[in-house]
Amino acid sequence: MTRHIADRSHENSSGRTQYYTRQERESGLHPAIAALRMRPRVRSTEEANRRAAEFARIERGHRV
Repeated sequence: MTRHIADRSHENSSGRTQYYTRQERESGLHPAIAALRMRPRVRSTEEANRRAAEFARIERGHRV
């Protein structure tokens, strides 16, 4: 009796995974991610400080 076509060892499946991960690793950083990292932040310090002050006020339980 011969083996069925679906009866094969699972040893070959790890090779595919290794090949895929190597390709992903060698491809480097995606250009969209690099563009997002290079984008300047447009938050002003006054706005950030005011927002933090409002969160602190709410946390302390003060109401307007």
